Amino acid sequence: MFLDEIIIEAEGGKGGDGCMSFRREKYVPRGGPDGGDGGNGGSVILRVDSSYSSLIHLSQRKLWKAENGKPGSGAQRHGASAEDFIIPVPVGTVVYDQTHHFVLKDLTSKDEEMIAAHGGAGGKGNARFKTAINRAPRTTTPGEEGEHRVLRLELKVIADVGMIGKPNAGKSTLLSCVSRARPEIASYPFTTKYPNLGLVQSYTDRTFILADIPGLIEGAHAGHGLGHDFLKHIQRSGILVHLIEPVPDDGTDPLKNYMTIRNELELFDPKLKERSEIIVVSKADIPEAAETQRKLAGMLGKEVHKISAVTGEGVADLIRVIQHQLSPAADW
Repeated sequence: MFLDEIIIEAEGGKGGDGCMSFRREKYVPRGGPDGGDGGNGGSVILRVDSSYSSLIHLSQRKLWKAENGKPGSGAQRHGASAEDFIIPVPVGTVVYDQTHHFVLKDLTSKDEEMIAAHGGAGGKGNARFKTAINRAPRTTTPGEEGEHRVLRLELKVIADVGMIGKPNAGKSTLLSCVSRARPEIASYPFTTKYPNLGLVQSYTDRTFILADIPGLIEGAHAGHGLGHDFLKHIQRSGILVHLIEPVPDDGTDPLKNYMTIRNELELFDPKLKERSEIIVVSKADIPEAAETQRKLAGMLGKEVHKISAVTGEGVADLIRVIQHQLSPAADW
């Protein structure tokens, strides 16, 4: 299962209370105050863990609370501070303050972390308040309450290359052809219901991450189909590979389909219009693919590639083109 957005509550542990105590021992007159401080409460920390690719592991629990600090005791013994509570999250997790609606942190690096909720400070024991005038203070302070926050976690997949296109354009088939990823493949629309990532190794031993983004349709930016939920994942991709099906099952025009997807990207995020794009006609094993390639190239004035993930035609050349755009200064 895949989950890319969730709301959780994080609460730091309460600090331990300070202790009021006086030293009373035989042969020790005027022992004086000896109450120790309380320990600090644990903090809730979000830490990037590359072994996770979804937020699904957070779905069974709403409140994530750290342990409280221990209270102080006599003989100036300080209470133990509680350990921090670590919550693992995948790379690309954006953390929002759900109450005030602003971004707290964008976790994009391995082992990067942030404090989601601070633990409370421990209270002071009465030994802290001893002065030359007040030699027997009966004052202590309680431990502070831990911070409580409502957070919205949103995962944006980080990939070098993102594949886009209408449903059944052949994105999942291509991903399974060039990597070890095994996305669900079928002849009906919206087979892919969440982004799939694959590690692609080029013929120069260089590698890159390729993401299969679920199919987009007209109105995706406004919530139609599955696109609105996953358009955000395209924002992380350095290069876009746009697959166009030469003979769509719904009878639509492939050239119009290309322009529709481009328009959806711009409506969702105008910056995506400037993103580097490689245009590819899929299913080159059918006769109409060559004509679609010719028309697209003529309409756009750009190079249009043609591949077949079934026969392997053009796939190697496409990988080289992608790798060249990712590393233009490399020696080819």
